[in-house]
Amino acid sequence: MTLIARSRESFDENWFFHKGDIHIPYAVKGGMTGGLTDCAKREEGEWLDIAYVDKEAQQAQEGWDAVRLPHDWCPDGSFINDPTMGSRAGSHGYLHAGVGFYRKLFTIPADQLGRKISLCFDGVTGRSTLWVNGHLIGERFGGYTSFAYDITDVLRYGSEGDNIVLVKVDATDYEGWWYEGSGIYRHVWLQSTDSLHIAQWGTFITAIEVSESHAAVKIETKMMNESASNRAFDLITIVRERAGGRKVAEQADRSSVDGLDETTVGQKLTIIEPELWSPEHPYLYEAVTELYENGVLIDQFDTSFGISTIQFDVDRGFLLNGNVYPIKGTCNHQDFAGVGVAMPRALIAYKLSLLKEMGCNAYRSAHHPPSPELLELCDELGLLVMDENRKLDSSSRGMDELKSMILRDRNHPSVILWSLENEEVLEGTVMGARILKSMTELAHKLDPTRPTMAAMNHGWSSGGYADAVDIVGYNYGHRGADVDGRRKYPNRLIIGSESSSYTTTRGIYADDPNKGYCSSHGTNIPSWGCSPEKSWSDVMEHPYLTGIFVWTGFDYRGEPTPYEWPCISSHFGMMDTCGFPKDVYYLMKALWTEEPLVHLLPHWNWPELIGQTIRVTAYTNCDSIELFLNGRSLGERIVKPHRSMDFDIAYEPGELKAVGKIGGVIAAEGKRVTTGKPHAIRLEPNRTVIQADGLDVAAVRVSIVDEKGNVVPYADSHVDFYVEGSGALIGVGNGNPSSHESDKASSRRAFNGLALALLQAGANAGSITLKAVSAGLQSADAIIEVG
Repeated sequence: MTLIARSRESFDENWFFHKGDIHIPYAVKGGMTGGLTDCAKREEGEWLDIAYVDKEAQQAQEGWDAVRLPHDWCPDGSFINDPTMGSRAGSHGYLHAGVGFYRKLFTIPADQLGRKISLCFDGVTGRSTLWVNGHLIGERFGGYTSFAYDITDVLRYGSEGDNIVLVKVDATDYEGWWYEGSGIYRHVWLQSTDSLHIAQWGTFITAIEVSESHAAVKIETKMMNESASNRAFDLITIVRERAGGRKVAEQADRSSVDGLDETTVGQKLTIIEPELWSPEHPYLYEAVTELYENGVLIDQFDTSFGISTIQFDVDRGFLLNGNVYPIKGTCNHQDFAGVGVAMPRALIAYKLSLLKEMGCNAYRSAHHPPSPELLELCDELGLLVMDENRKLDSSSRGMDELKSMILRDRNHPSVILWSLENEEVLEGTVMGARILKSMTELAHKLDPTRPTMAAMNHGWSSGGYADAVDIVGYNYGHRGADVDGRRKYPNRLIIGSESSSYTTTRGIYADDPNKGYCSSHGTNIPSWGCSPEKSWSDVMEHPYLTGIFVWTGFDYRGEPTPYEWPCISSHFGMMDTCGFPKDVYYLMKALWTEEPLVHLLPHWNWPELIGQTIRVTAYTNCDSIELFLNGRSLGERIVKPHRSMDFDIAYEPGELKAVGKIGGVIAAEGKRVTTGKPHAIRLEPNRTVIQADGLDVAAVRVSIVDEKGNVVPYADSHVDFYVEGSGALIGVGNGNPSSHESDKASSRRAFNGLALALLQAGANAGSITLKAVSAGLQSADAIIEVG
């Protein structure tokens, strides 16, 4: 039976991967562009076997490994401080990138003949080249934007034979100055539509009138007619609540489009008593767009959206739904321990949930467009997003990259800003201003509802640069009462696009250049940096600053500031690369949440310092703190708003406790205890039930504890992992910025008491049993249900 409506199937399974370059000519003999005989293939040599082969048995030849996408090959390699050996520089994490090939055999049913078939890529590192059945389909440079290829004409349908797709990924050159990974690291989709269909990213939904009583929703739908004849059609749009599916609006229109042409249909629907989207109330609607020809449904496209109003005010900062809403943001790269940049959706959700728990309400995708899944999750979980273009570039390629980002992302209610560049060398120049102005004009044309900004080193005013965007993003230049020219430019809209750069290492309390560690007291931050409490107090004192995006939410591979080798990852995060909170995480939570909190640092295991003075710091949002050492009061002190507190205490083993009071009433406690020796392993999965879809992931926190169950803060035990059942271990980590252990091993040494194991579900229901073993410690088991 012929398919009628659109289909979009995952194309992630059953790939084979080859690490290293293979010479494939771009020009071949006439008549040799597909469908070759076996004899012809053998005569031409190995490259034809790779590009054209149509026999499944030849897929698994030597040098090709079975993989499932998304895939980042870098974590499989070793850290090397030698560019002549193929490693990237320290800013990229000292891992080998290079060139790799992916190929896959697939079939297309005969009933698909006559339809439009596309391969859609969410993201491929660096420069990619695609062949299908030996035909060179296209090349793409740009590892962060999504793209699609029409492969209709070169396919074999039904009995014509199997098809083979070959993708070359050249990650030799890099776009950013951080770890970017290597590979087809986001999802791939096989899409089939009628020749008359809704265009890629062809819907645009905006709320043009919003009140408590109603919201007028404007929906523009772009139609593509890829057949030769004129086509008449009916377009029906139904708006439903995402949760529950209740229909709230509907409209039908009739139109037509000429052959090999396109047209846009505008509709306006009214939603009564709309639910407004916000991080605290991430309420979503769904527009179901149905395309009918002669009464037959030939295409359907569903678009999730939210209803909200955003405004940037020169004095009050950011307003969401009419209310002043200080932005509590973090900047983030996209990698994570164990997997590199090939992020399963469940891990993205895990990262975002950790940010939300810290009090974060905004996410900056630095310095590139995020994955589609991240934006979907920000919509669902409730996080504002600064969506960032990769670079300052008004060339045809640069404008195409910008266009792709905006068209793909403009329906997401989480997106509040288009950031067009970050710290480009042409900032503050006349040429740079011209380029930036052209980009702003394109952004306004594609989406007139959101402002543009640029994340500038100093809020550049020279050359007319700051005037080329709607909002000036200040990277570190927003501190102080005058804020780099506030008095000179009183009408300038400002946001703290990058703040703090506070370098600390989890569980470390003295700088150690030899090991590449930074004290959690923040004693070795870079010259441009400051403490997060300084950045946030400026926002509280000067609302026109709008908010801040702290650099960064998580540590990330590369940029090992202030140290280099053997350090291989950054220290900027509020959490480490595994998502384990550092002490500064609790500072941000105290600043950004109303839940009473007291947190003390350092740990309380210092046998060599008995009787000596130790600096103790307290993070709290209470009014006052009283310290107790082994039950003795050390006095009570009033807390200054948005400030941490330091105490000098003569160390003695036992328990150090801080009691926080609000209005004279005890509201929170925090304590540190002297632990015993490492005794056992404790496993704590973030989820105990995951889906049997071959994709879902549970993150298991591995702790080394004493006999009383306290995490031993100095423990570095080597832990071996054994997995049985319906799933697999896909990665490990420990948050140590100088660890050269493999993230793909079946073991990991704990770092300051903690390690991480990532378990991914299989395709069949059952359970996964993780067993953790370490010499001299009680082992531990964790069971994850897969269903």
